[in-house]
Formats: sequence, structure tokens, C-alpha cells
Amino acid sequence: MSRRRLTLAIIVTLAIVAAFLVRLVDLQVVQADELNKASTTKREIAQRVYAPRGQILDANGVVLADSVTRYDITAAPINVGAFQRTAKDGTKTTVSVLDQANEIATITKQDPTVVYTALTKNPKSNFSLVTKAVDTSVLRAVRKLRIPGVDDQPHPKRTYPAGAVAGNLVGFVGTDGPQNGLETMENKCLAGTDGTVKYERSADNVQIPGSAVTTKTAIPGGTIKTTLDSDLQWFTQQAIAQQGAAIGATSATAIVVRIKDAHLLAVADWPSVDPNNVSGTSPDFLGSLAATAAYEPGSVFKGMSAAILVDSGNATPQTQVTVPSHWATPEGGFINDADPHGVERLTLTGVLQQSSNVGISMIGGEVSPKLRYDYMQKFGLGAPTAVGFQGESKGILNKWQSWDSQTKYNVLYGQGVAATALQVASIYQTLGNGGVRLPLTLVQNCTKPDGTVTDVPSTTGTQVVSTATSKTTVNMLESIVDSGPLSKAVKIPGYRIAGKSGTAQMAKPNGGGYGSDRIVSFVGLAPADDPQYEVLVTYTKPVTIRTSAAAAPTFKKIMTQVLTK
Repeated sequence: MSRRRLTLAIIVTLAIVAAFLVRLVDLQVVQADELNKASTTKREIAQRVYAPRGQILDANGVVLADSVTRYDITAAPINVGAFQRTAKDGTKTTVSVLDQANEIATITKQDPTVVYTALTKNPKSNFSLVTKAVDTSVLRAVRKLRIPGVDDQPHPKRTYPAGAVAGNLVGFVGTDGPQNGLETMENKCLAGTDGTVKYERSADNVQIPGSAVTTKTAIPGGTIKTTLDSDLQWFTQQAIAQQGAAIGATSATAIVVRIKDAHLLAVADWPSVDPNNVSGTSPDFLGSLAATAAYEPGSVFKGMSAAILVDSGNATPQTQVTVPSHWATPEGGFINDADPHGVERLTLTGVLQQSSNVGISMIGGEVSPKLRYDYMQKFGLGAPTAVGFQGESKGILNKWQSWDSQTKYNVLYGQGVAATALQVASIYQTLGNGGVRLPLTLVQNCTKPDGTVTDVPSTTGTQVVSTATSKTTVNMLESIVDSGPLSKAVKIPGYRIAGKSGTAQMAKPNGGGYGSDRIVSFVGLAPADDPQYEVLVTYTKPVTIRTSAAAAPTFKKIMTQVLTK
């Protein structure tokens, strides 16, 4: 009987062993590849490797925008729980999850409940974000806590070393990506391509040393080189801010252009945003008013109108006209000069010196609206500049066929038409450059990490008026500085200056004609005998000085800095 039982036991044992062998062969041979793949998948973790965003530089290599390494504090809730912490003296203390949340929150300056939620909300999860973009001091302090399940990941963060300098142009990056300025316009160049690293983890979800493999290499973003001079940009911003506050203006712009290549050396707006503190600026001033705010420029347009008259053969600097302070047009309209005066006999040069609306209308009205419109288009009006700034306005230049009997005269002295400060700057760059309008340039190029250079702007110019006309017009504009009403305010010892003032009426907010508010400006070229630089200064709604006399001192201050820099 015992022998039969032993035989049966052996048979059963052999059957069991055979079953195990069959299963073992099935697992290790038949299903080996599939199971290994599944096992690796469960152990393998893919981690994003952030690519740094490219720099934005001024023309001299000064960094205006950069990326610095910051760290996201993360957690694996599946591994979070109370643990024993051993002090240096060997004393052990139990640290609860609530204690852990309080310790982390004290370092990261967060609400402890927010941290506690991140640690516990999804207890089976392998990832939870505790906080983003902390610096190395915070990172070290959190690491020192040695809390199981709490980890960190590097994460580039945008920083702006120059602060508000050129903040109106550089823009900023928010939580949803680039939000404004060059950060948005040049995002294709600046944005990097994130990579991926995969590593294997142990059963307790700890990374296995030496298991990390880069499956996709992170590619940094390219570098944008601008035409700006950051020192001059800072000086210009300070100058308009100081005068703007003194005269009670609501806003101001100032532009510095290098005439021969149309490079924008400074484009200042006041108020202006500090990209490091975007919330500290009104939404109305997050961009560049110089590009986005179109306005009726007023008498600064007379320099262009005089050039059109000379170039078309309809006038010379000596063309004479008898000018009353109030003139009834042949069509029944009315033109007034800013200040009442007796009947004056003026040349075209004198009309510019006295900034006479009546005088420029009487001479310019003889030129067909179509011809004037064609010239104005060639000067760049009615279209955005080559800068292509985010939200840039094209201004207002209605078709000449729609000009009524009043508008046909008004456009000669900057009413009935709207332009941005950049467009006005482009007009005077043209006059100073032998009549050739070059594309205004803010970005010189984009250099990719592999050395590829892209985004090189066009340098093709447009001959708007002849070289002779350009020279003649600049000479007339120089006479304004030599003997005009603002002569003392804008003259710079040792330099010949050509320029034109403008005091433009602003339309009433709800229509119904013009109100009492003004936009005042002064634009000038230097040296007048061979213009190298242009400075344009504009103030909106000044209170204490409501004429172009408010802009003249700032022009002189900035142009002096430019010429002596």
C-alpha cells in the first residue's frame, strides 16, 4: 500500500514539475520577447529635456533676453508617505506627509495646502507638479529635506537682464509661451526643440543608475541680433520719461535712426513695460506705441509736402505766395494758421519756417491729388513698415478719389491722414538719404546653433524723390533750425541741424471734429550737410506745454547724445 502511495506521489510530483517546465519554457522562450518588452515598458520612464530659448542681443552683443536654468519641484505620490528622519546625533523622528508639505511650503513660499494636495491628490500617480521654476537656492533646500518621492527637473526660465530697457520691443514670455514683441515676432528663431531622455526605474520607482538614454536630443533656440544700442535706448527712454512727466503728457515716443542703413538704434516708448514685471504695467503699454499708435502727425508732414512740390517741378524754395492767416479755398473750405497774423509774403522756405498751413495749402493745392497720393505711397504711408512689429498699424491713407474739398489741402499739413511714429521716421530717413527710402530695420539676423544665419532683412531701397530734391529739402529744413521759432531750443553747438516741428490737433473721442488735446513733436537730421542720424520725439496730450516747444528740448538732448557718443 505504501509502495502504491509512493508511486502516486512521484507521478504527481513529476506532473507538477512538468507543468512548471512547460510554463517556464512558455515564459522564457515562447513569450520571452513580448514579456521583456512589456516589462521594460513598465520600468521605463520618458522625461522631457527642455531646450533653452535663444538670446536676444543688441547690436553690440549686450543681452536683452536670456534663458536661465530653473527647476520644477515634482513628486511621485505613489511613493509619498510618513518616513523616519535620522538626525546627526542618531535621533529618529517620524515626518508625516503634512509635515513634509509644511517644510516644502516654507522653502518655496507656497500655501501648505497646495503642496499637500500635490503630494496626495493622486496616490497611485508617479508624477505631480509641486511648483515651477525655482532657483538653485530653493532647489538645494528642498533636496536637503530628503523626502522620499520628491524630485526635481531642470526647466529653462526667461529672464531680461536689461529690465525695462527695450522692453517695449523685446516683449516677454508667459506661461503660455511668447506674448509680445520680438519674443513673438521671432519665435521661429528663438524657440528651441525639446528632447527626451528615457530611464528605467526600480520597483520602488527610483531611477536605476546608468539607465538613462537620450532618445531625442534637445536643440537650443537661435540668437536674434537687433540693431539697437542698449545704452542709447536707455538714455532715450529716460529722456522722454523725464520730460513726459514734467509736461503732464499721457505717453511719448522717441526714435533714433541711422540714416545710411535705416537701422533703428533706439525706439523708446513711455510708459514702457519691464518684461520681468509685466503685471506692473498697464495693458495699454505692453507693446510699442511707435509701431501701433497711428495719429495725425500735423506739421512734420510739411517737410514731405515741400519735397513733393520741388520734385514734381511745381515749386522751388524761392516760390512766393501771399499768405493770410485765414484762407478760403476755391472749393469753399477754410484753412487757418495756428497763430493769427497779418498778410505775409513768404517763399516756400519761409512757409516751412513759419509752419504755415495756409502757405503750404496755397502752393500744394496746385498739385493734383493723385500725384500727391502717389508720392505719399512711395514715402511708405498707408502700409506697415518693414519692421513688421506685432500689431503694427498701417496708418490711414485714403484713396485720393475719396479726398473731399477740405482733405485735399489738409493732407499737406498732416491732417486727414494718420501715420505711426515709425512711418514719420521713415519719411525723414528718406529725405536724409538722398531721397532713397530704405526698409527700417530692427532685426539684423537670426543665428541658429549650427551657425546657420537667417532672417537677414532686405536692404533694397526705393528712390522716392531725386537726390537734388532731397538736398534742397534738407537745406530748407536747416533754415528752420537756423532762424525758426524753436532755433535756440534745438541748435547743437558745432553741428548743422535740419528739422521740423509739429503740433497736431487730436480728434474728439466721440467724433464731432477736433478737441483741445494735442500731439506735439520734433524731428531732425544731423549733420545737415551729410545726414547720418535722425531723431524723432513725440508727446501725446501734454498739459503744461501744448506746442512742439515741449518736444524740442528732448530732441536736442537725445541728438546731442547720439552725436557725441
